[in-house]
Amino acid sequence: MKLPAIRAQIGIWVYYVSALSFGDVSKYVKRVDDELHKSSLLREMLQRSITENYKSISEYINTQNERFFNALILAVYDGDPEWHEIRVEYDDDEEFVDLGILELTGDEKIFPVDGQHRVEGIKHALINNPDLATEKIPVVFVGHKKDDEGMQRTRRMFSTLNRYAKPVSMRDIIALDEDDIIAIASRDLIDNNQMFGDNRILDSKTKAIPDTNTSAFTTIITFYECNRELLWIMVNDMEIFDLEGKKIRGSSKIKYYIRHRPSDEAINEFTKLCNEYWSSIFDMFPSYSKSDPADVGALRNKEGGNLIFRPVSLIPFTKAIVRIKLETGKSFSEILNGFEKSIMCIQHPIWKNVIWDSEQQVMVMNHQKVIELMIIYIYDRKMLTENEYKKLMQDWSSIRQIYEKETIGSVIDELIQEDDWEV
Repeated sequence: MKLPAIRAQIGIWVYYVSALSFGDVSKYVKRVDDELHKSSLLREMLQRSITENYKSISEYINTQNERFFNALILAVYDGDPEWHEIRVEYDDDEEFVDLGILELTGDEKIFPVDGQHRVEGIKHALINNPDLATEKIPVVFVGHKKDDEGMQRTRRMFSTLNRYAKPVSMRDIIALDEDDIIAIASRDLIDNNQMFGDNRILDSKTKAIPDTNTSAFTTIITFYECNRELLWIMVNDMEIFDLEGKKIRGSSKIKYYIRHRPSDEAINEFTKLCNEYWSSIFDMFPSYSKSDPADVGALRNKEGGNLIFRPVSLIPFTKAIVRIKLETGKSFSEILNGFEKSIMCIQHPIWKNVIWDSEQQVMVMNHQKVIELMIIYIYDRKMLTENEYKKLMQDWSSIRQIYEKETIGSVIDELIQEDDWEV
């Protein structure tokens, strides 16, 4: 192979930047074997580190026309690679070096220091579609030696590249992903719907809203997760299959559905569904939705407020509404109007120590399932399965430290109806 390349250096490493066709990657790039360790145990550990994720990469290559990858970092040893430098000179005496041709004889051994799963994904993709063999991926070649010092240097590079690699953050997915229908719809709503303007969606690295914030309805991550729950309405009756062709059941359907961009019709349908939900939510709070500038006022403050305006309760609330809609077929407005306004206040006795600690005046975490089941129970207890009913009674009574089992249901019913308390 004769590969056009750029030669450069960083630290102790001289490297060559070029490109390889998928066919050459498949033919010449091998899995790490005895290049980093003499021990068979340690070699096998590295082999086992290659997970099923390469199949997702293969699927991406075969289904995404706008596919692109960052560079593979490939270690080269043995053989007789040669560097043929090309010097470019200009009339103004400026010149460029470190451009040239990297010539490999074919006897070299090449293995990935970074990009093991991409290499395996490329090989797997070519099995299904050999026409991809001419496509090219950027590569960075580094030299490797199989003595103790060489193994140590390459192991350090291997660990450094993998240790400090960061997964894409949820905020970046929401802002940039063009395949994930939830991210696409979330951006569309924020960009084009006036009800989300004026800082009503908070850009935060977490779901939590700072106590000092008085304008945000919720955070961007909470907004995305609620929309993820809404997607279940659309995919509930769909047949979705995994990479092996097996039918996916349950909530995992969403994980596979968002891997590939659906049709524009599907995106528009889902965006409309999300818009209907949030419009119905905002209709419940005209004082907030029409405030300029946005001001949550008593809907979220140190005395309590509304569970809709607290991320920790908004997500399980949305899950419950999705469940109710699927079972009743009613509109979001009809469902939401079925709740007493008082029950939405986190100071309501039913939520004591479930959502709100009235003594400390702080939110209570980790009771999301209780919140979800309680919302369904309040709307129509017949929707709960026998196991869900038992779990709700058990968990709620444990939180409230009520241990007379025969009285728990009646206590809950009395509290739901109670109106002698301060908002």
